[in-house]
Amino acid sequence: MIAQGFDACAKTSQQAKRSCLEAAQSNYVNALGKCTNLSDPSARQACQDQAVTDLNDAQQVCQAGFVVRQTSCQQLGPAPYDPVIDPANFVTTIDNPNFPLQPGTTFIYEDHFGGNLMRDEFAVTHNTRVLDGVTCVEVHDSVFTNGVLTEDTLDWFAQDRDGNVWYFGENTHELEDGLIFTIAGTFMSGVNGDKPGIIMEAHPAVGDFYRQEFSLNNAEDFGQVAGLNAHVTVPYGSFDHCLKTPETTPLEPDLLEDKFYAPGVGNILTLDVNTGERTELVRIIRGQ
Repeated sequence: MIAQGFDACAKTSQQAKRSCLEAAQSNYVNALGKCTNLSDPSARQACQDQAVTDLNDAQQVCQAGFVVRQTSCQQLGPAPYDPVIDPANFVTTIDNPNFPLQPGTTFIYEDHFGGNLMRDEFAVTHNTRVLDGVTCVEVHDSVFTNGVLTEDTLDWFAQDRDGNVWYFGENTHELEDGLIFTIAGTFMSGVNGDKPGIIMEAHPAVGDFYRQEFSLNNAEDFGQVAGLNAHVTVPYGSFDHCLKTPETTPLEPDLLEDKFYAPGVGNILTLDVNTGERTELVRIIRGQ
């Protein structure tokens, strides 16, 4: 029983900010320890100066992330985020018209922003994984920058009997020179307090606001329905009656992406609102 007047969302926002600030301070002290072991005084001073800059930047992100969370709480309400996941309430196929995931289908996206070619291969596999007791469809998402693999991710989705598609987790690797340098964002529902979110509603309505994932200070995307009738043209084709969902995250407070979904196809465009960068659907390969 939750006490009357208790605002779990706001409390969580405050706790996440505190954790973020403490992590920033810890990283700063650790960086100073590394600086101490530089023999050259000028190099040591430069290292210390950089540590201060990094601390200030991290603290600003913590504060900006707090603002994003608090703003989101105005939409989500005060209740704890604790969705009831009953495996019996989920089906084995994902046929939501705005997010269909037919095994053997690969969606190819391209982005030519900044003089680089980014190619994203979103492949719906025939594999499944059980998370929180729910059998999820596994998607292998591979990102190539100028032909070099820079991100390698397994995503897990499941659809409930009402038609909502849930995001149950991901195992993500970002690579540099062929080596993994971070797994930030990796989460699995039911592990370490992580919880699934809704990636696509069965019946989107303008104004709907929802969590797409919940792994505090690690994976916290929010989605909102902004429109149902957008016209969108991408290399794969032109589409009417597209769903528009702006997405935000407190982990990257300056990022705002508009995603567009065509009925019967799925995601066709991701637009970075601040930079104008477009990640567009160019091809769909079926029957693999």
